[in-house]
Amino acid sequence: MPKLGMEPIRRAALIDATIAEIGAAGSLDVTVGQIARRAGVSSGLAHHYFGGKEDILLAAMRHVMREYAREVGKGLARADTSMARVEAIVKGSFAISNFRADTIAAWLNFYVLALSSKPARRLHRIYAARLRSNLCHALRPLVQDRASDVAVRTAALIDGLYLHQGLANVSPDGEAATRHVMQFIEHEIGD
Repeated sequence: MPKLGMEPIRRAALIDATIAEIGAAGSLDVTVGQIARRAGVSSGLAHHYFGGKEDILLAAMRHVMREYAREVGKGLARADTSMARVEAIVKGSFAISNFRADTIAAWLNFYVLALSSKPARRLHRIYAARLRSNLCHALRPLVQDRASDVAVRTAALIDGLYLHQGLANVSPDGEAATRHVMQFIEHEIGD
């Protein structure tokens, strides 16, 4: 007989285990069995909750994106100027909850998955469009008609810093990454 109320706990454990396994492997070359073992459940239960490996990976990325949105939302709630809104979005991108080695590995491998998986590609398009839209809205009062172009370049810089960090052999430094992006934005505003 299944334990009542355990499904959300087990799902969360499987999502955390997925992110940790991808981080440890540095690739999507992980099995549902490995993920399940790390989560302390059977692989049959993992399949029951999520279906296949791709479904678990997508659930993990949805979780990562919710955490990212939560960080950005907290910052935006405190922002009282356009520049503060931009900074909230950038800081949310590099917050400790989002800019850890295992989460960075999950993001980078998610990008790879999006090349071959329609559901992953759709999820990535939603994330990218939301990031550009949020940046464009925050930047418009600062750079007027250049907001869209600056937002695209800012988003590319954020993604590039994730890629750079994923390839670096050092601990992630969200504060330094935030400084790099904010210096770029300050330069764009000063033009």
